[in-house]
Amino acid sequence: MIKRFRRLPLRSRLALLTAAAVAVAVAVAAGACWILTKEQLEQQRDTTLSRQKVADDYVQGLLDRCGTRVPDKLVSPSPYTIQAVTADGVACTQLGRSPVRVGVEDLAVATGRLDDTLHDARADDGTEMRVATSRVTPGIAVMIAQPVSDIDRPMNALAIVLVVTAGIGVLGAAAIGLVIARAALRPVDQLTGAVEHIARTEDLAVRIPAEGEDEIARLSRSFNSMTAALASSRVRQQQLIADAGHELRTPLTSLRTNIDLLVRSEETGRAIPPEDRKALLGSVKAQMTELADLIGDLQELSRPDSAPGSAPVQVVGLHEAAARAVERARLRATGLTVTAELDPWYVRAEAPALERAIVNLLDNAVKFSPPGGEIEVRLSGGELTVRDHGPGIPAEELPHVFDRFWRSPSARGLPGSGLGLSIVARTVRRAGGEVGLRPAEGGGTVAVVRLPGAAVEPPAS
Repeated sequence: MIKRFRRLPLRSRLALLTAAAVAVAVAVAAGACWILTKEQLEQQRDTTLSRQKVADDYVQGLLDRCGTRVPDKLVSPSPYTIQAVTADGVACTQLGRSPVRVGVEDLAVATGRLDDTLHDARADDGTEMRVATSRVTPGIAVMIAQPVSDIDRPMNALAIVLVVTAGIGVLGAAAIGLVIARAALRPVDQLTGAVEHIARTEDLAVRIPAEGEDEIARLSRSFNSMTAALASSRVRQQQLIADAGHELRTPLTSLRTNIDLLVRSEETGRAIPPEDRKALLGSVKAQMTELADLIGDLQELSRPDSAPGSAPVQVVGLHEAAARAVERARLRATGLTVTAELDPWYVRAEAPALERAIVNLLDNAVKFSPPGGEIEVRLSGGELTVRDHGPGIPAEELPHVFDRFWRSPSARGLPGSGLGLSIVARTVRRAGGEVGLRPAEGGGTVAVVRLPGAAVEPPAS
């Protein structure tokens, strides 16, 4: 049953649930109404029966003529059955009424053990009666009885009316619930249509109208934000592919030209002069190194933060990573001076990625430093600075330095993929920090990295 219910459309389930909720509410209300009405009527009947009085001479007449034809004056036009009962259990009933069976309670009233009693009894013709018995004189009691059906009949009619009304209410609630469900789920239908359209056409420009502040409007706005983010991601992906293709084309073209020269030399037997051959092989090696670096940078940028195989995040000494990066930079910085003042600072990051980011900053400083220049590296209070004394970066280019494949016009002829600073920004953001470039006083550029951490290594957890 539950499986069948779950297979129904959502609007049908909402209509059925609405009908079920209304049915329960109506059933409870109708039942309570019926029970309260019946109790009130029975209480009113019992009160009326208990207050009924019968004249003593009427009771005496019943007793005197018990067993004989009762005179017409003893025929009561009231709806009650009046019956006199003695302590010996003799019952005398008015003419035209079926005698009511005398119970123990009635005899207790006649004998004086009880003043009065109220109970159910049955007449000789099988009619269920409600009886109020009271003592008239010592040894004699009078029973006033009323058929229970006097209340049961209207209560049965009331029950039928309540059932019919409840049924109409439930059916009406189901119909209204279906209409409301259709109206309420219309935005969901629009959302479903939009999702199906996107799945069919891959058109991420679809937007759903979002009005109001309800859950459906929030869902629509969330969907619009998701499609906008996907569209932006697709644009960035296409741009990355285009930029990567452009950057790969240059070293590949140069590499192919050099290899073609070497192959043609071998095929024609015309040897290339040793110096030219050495230069060609050096160029081939440089282009292959550039290709390897570019592919490595692309792999680093395309790797998700939680990709399998990622280095674990751990407590890393930023000063230690910076010291290792400085040593690597000194090997490449021929003719340059690299100084370092590094205070202890511990951060939570991926150790290999953090060191590579610092190496990228130093490589960038080495690339733009003049011959015989100096590169200054300082770490104090969680702020790492790398300063060079090169030409600096124009103010209009600073907003673009961390974009993928962006290269300053003045650096187009220098080696590099244009991804180094993008990798730095990605690594620093992943560690919860921030990075920026600014012009240095007296010329050059200062790269500033700020990472949250502490000057003392925290205890191992």
